[in-house]
Amino acid sequence: MAIIQNPLDILDKYFGYSAFREGQQRVIDQVLQGDDSLCVMPTGGGKSVCYQVPALAMEGTVLVISPLISLMKDQVDALHQLGIPAAYINSTLSTEEYFGTMDNALEGKYKLLYVAPERLDSESFLNQLQKMTIPLIAIDEAHCISQWGHDFRPSYRNIHRIFDYLNSRPIVLALTATATPEVQDDICQQLHIPPVSRVVTGFERSNLVFSVVKGQNRDQFVKEYVQKNKNESGIIYAATRKAVEQVYLLLEKSGIQAAKYHAGLSIDERQQQQDRFIMEDARVMVATNAFGMGIDKSNIRYVIHYQMPKNMESYYQEAGRAGRDGLDSDCYLLFSSQDVLTQRFLIEQSPDPSRVSNEIKKMQVMVDYCHTEGCLQKHIIKYFGEEDVEDCGRCGNCTDTREQFDVTVDTQKVLSCVIRMGQRFGKTMVAQVLTGSRNKKLKELNFDELSTYGLMKGRNAKDVADFIEFLISKNYLQVESGPYPTIFVSEDGKDVLLGKVKVWRKGEMVTTVIAKDDPLFNELRAMRLKLAQEAGVPPFVIFSDKTLRDMVAKMPATNEELLTVQGVGETKLERYGEVFLEIIDSFSTQQA
Repeated sequence: MAIIQNPLDILDKYFGYSAFREGQQRVIDQVLQGDDSLCVMPTGGGKSVCYQVPALAMEGTVLVISPLISLMKDQVDALHQLGIPAAYINSTLSTEEYFGTMDNALEGKYKLLYVAPERLDSESFLNQLQKMTIPLIAIDEAHCISQWGHDFRPSYRNIHRIFDYLNSRPIVLALTATATPEVQDDICQQLHIPPVSRVVTGFERSNLVFSVVKGQNRDQFVKEYVQKNKNESGIIYAATRKAVEQVYLLLEKSGIQAAKYHAGLSIDERQQQQDRFIMEDARVMVATNAFGMGIDKSNIRYVIHYQMPKNMESYYQEAGRAGRDGLDSDCYLLFSSQDVLTQRFLIEQSPDPSRVSNEIKKMQVMVDYCHTEGCLQKHIIKYFGEEDVEDCGRCGNCTDTREQFDVTVDTQKVLSCVIRMGQRFGKTMVAQVLTGSRNKKLKELNFDELSTYGLMKGRNAKDVADFIEFLISKNYLQVESGPYPTIFVSEDGKDVLLGKVKVWRKGEMVTTVIAKDDPLFNELRAMRLKLAQEAGVPPFVIFSDKTLRDMVAKMPATNEELLTVQGVGETKLERYGEVFLEIIDSFSTQQA
């Protein structure tokens, strides 16, 4: 196999980096030596470089199999900005565009060609591939191959068919961010990748700060956080369409430009909303998990899960969309006991009953994560099979210094009320009784005659409901699942009523500001947006936030100095160098 360029020279010239990240060099070396490999790197770890650099170092066209239409487009746009010829073939192309792209591919005009796995079911397409020189097949989101994975797709099982059609077998590189040891084994078995060719760089994301918020008003938290970080891009995930619409309206009423995405919208509406977010017409995207797997946007500064997701793989993949550029970013999970019932209901609707039991077990791992008082990052990466993990020292649990308050008396009031109501009602009704509501239904049930009626008068019913959530999270109350979830006093709760145990509650988690305001960074960001709009590409494709921050730190004055900035290669220097140097020079003059 002919190697036509040195990988490190390619990295410097096109991508603007002088050294590979952890694991990238080893994967690239294995590929260039002709070895099949599995690459497991966290989101933002630079998996795409592991096949994009070899594509430029080898003769022919690298075939990239990806299930994500939006990711294909983002990556091809980004490659064009770097001066690298690439294209994609998917259902968004017209017949004319498809044949034009295939003609160019057959003439060897592309270094990378992105295709969906379903495309390999077409015999005519596979016959076309026979006429191409394909030195490498990169399989992105490779966990979709595994029946043990969280996102199994049957079309991935058919990828091996391609080898029956090609004249010579290409090298295979499988890539994923979220694979337990069991899933890794399954991928290797399916693709015949030897164990020695497995490269796992670790799952820790050192720039992410994980936090779980329990027993607080979710809407208030979201509104405050987004307003404090209104100049930053973020995603808010919810489990249902109804919750997405609710949060979207909350933000709109607060004057925040938001987009929304869920399966209830038409394909055109979803595309329009996604484009608003990618092009930064809207800073915040509120979405179900139908959104984001294929989003290559590198400058997402926070991900908030408004409700608990169904499993750890989904959570880490979704949360991992924050901080792909390596800058500090926040990941909040806002937990409520209702989330468990919601996810259980969604899991039980599965078209494949044989997977329900396994999915329920995976959901319980998420519940345990929400309740752990240990290091959150450690909890996550131990799930993915890493041992001897140290506390991260930066997550919400590791840095929690909130004052604790004795809430034993209030707890006894709530537990006593639950018992007097016959342990047959939900938290909303209990909160109404405690706050002395004049609700007609309470009177019909004679709850206004209970000794606990109005015991917490003067307090907001929503605050009392949040306090009940806190007691559920601490296992003093438990939830009886059903169409109308009811709460009952647990064995631990009975000990509180008997005065054997005191209950302590920490103060509310306070929302934070992610990045300090920087006038030069804001000027550079505004220019990036203007150039992106003119080019019709997402702003982060021009330069990442990390590159702009590095410009601010280095204050380059010449082309040579600008080339030392991370993410500035020769093509981007030629296209954008002059305009960014002018802004930096003007700012320096004003400050002098």
